[in-house]
Amino acid sequence: MTTRATQPPPKTPMGRVAAASAIGSVIEFYDFLIFGTAAALVFPAVFFPALGEAAGSVASFATFAVAFVARPFGALFFGHFGDRIGRKRMLILTLTIMGTATFIVGVLPGAGTIGIAAPIILFTLRFFQGIAVGGEWAGAALLTAEYAPAARRGLWASMPQLGPSLGFALASATFLITNLTLGDQSDTFIGWAWRIPFIFSAVLVIIGFWIRLRIAETPVFTAEQERKAQATVDGAPKDRLAVLEVLRKQPREVFLASGPMILVFAFFYIGTAFLTSYGTTELGHSRPAVLLCGTIGALFFAVFTIIGGTLSDRFGRRKIIIGAIVASGIWSFALFPVLDIGTITSFGAGLSVTMLCLGVIYGPTGSFLPELFETRYRYTGAGMAYNLGGVLGGAVAPMVASALVATQVGSAAIGYMLVAICLIGLICMLALRETQGVSLHTEPALTESP
Repeated sequence: MTTRATQPPPKTPMGRVAAASAIGSVIEFYDFLIFGTAAALVFPAVFFPALGEAAGSVASFATFAVAFVARPFGALFFGHFGDRIGRKRMLILTLTIMGTATFIVGVLPGAGTIGIAAPIILFTLRFFQGIAVGGEWAGAALLTAEYAPAARRGLWASMPQLGPSLGFALASATFLITNLTLGDQSDTFIGWAWRIPFIFSAVLVIIGFWIRLRIAETPVFTAEQERKAQATVDGAPKDRLAVLEVLRKQPREVFLASGPMILVFAFFYIGTAFLTSYGTTELGHSRPAVLLCGTIGALFFAVFTIIGGTLSDRFGRRKIIIGAIVASGIWSFALFPVLDIGTITSFGAGLSVTMLCLGVIYGPTGSFLPELFETRYRYTGAGMAYNLGGVLGGAVAPMVASALVATQVGSAAIGYMLVAICLIGLICMLALRETQGVSLHTEPALTESP
């Protein structure tokens, strides 16, 4: 049976913990996502002009995708040290790496100035962004999940889940304001104005530092460190590498939990980076209109992320996620027919409903994934599951979607792809157990049936 226990009082007020995890996560995902917006609107012309429009777009999205290949490595690196020396320290380090890489992208000369060095440097910076964000999610999720009372863990752990939605809203709004302020002049925007959101991120990173430095380490991790210290005194063997231990003890949870994460990433990056490009190039909508729709869709994502997390406290993580996956599969058939109506209203509606479905799935994962793993390798296990899903859902899906548009089936093929991804997520979730109410101070019940 799963052990349930009352957690000790936190050393930092819960509201401050939630703010630190949420705001820091928003800033990191803002940095991460402005790259996606720029990849859709600017990078083909700035960094890949010799390839032409079509090949330049593919190369641009390939550069965007490399971050998802890097994310599992970031999850392993930051997970190992997060499980050894603390969640807080790793979250400060991820913010440093992300902020530095993003600022450099903002001042990086284009291919017209430094030639082939420009896309190579861009590729490298994007890789480091992937490393940073690969360690960010698990650390931010654990920060709130390990502080929160069990009865409201779904709600509190949904706060860092606001990072992608509010980061996307902030990224879209920043590009929109830049575009409206300077006018819809392609030469100006592509020439230099797109750099403003990247440079502006330095201000946000400073804010994130200030917030995260004001919180204490989680009481769960502190108790685990005390247990390890006592075990060392008693002559117990030293811990193995966290990645080896989690793969030895809970490989099933790592790989099954990555299934619904493929869906999360596919829906999010199809709905953000890909549809930003699709709306402007295939449907012919203006850039400001598409960015405004993105901002509205992101707000739907944020609201339903909180709703999903809250509902999971009442009905269970597993039931809410499974129900939202089924709804997402049904919606996948309708998404591109709605978008292809061709009006900006239909585009905004299609994007918003996609974000709504995604939010209900994503909210509970902030508590569900940490609850699957033991404390001593929780950062590593949750981060691995999350970012393995990111490789297929975030890196592969948008590139496949770009290729599918050009096929005889057209945009409908993307809907079929999303349905297939929903089926993968559903099968994996059906094989996983419910975790609601599990005490994070104790080992989870690994043999508990779904």
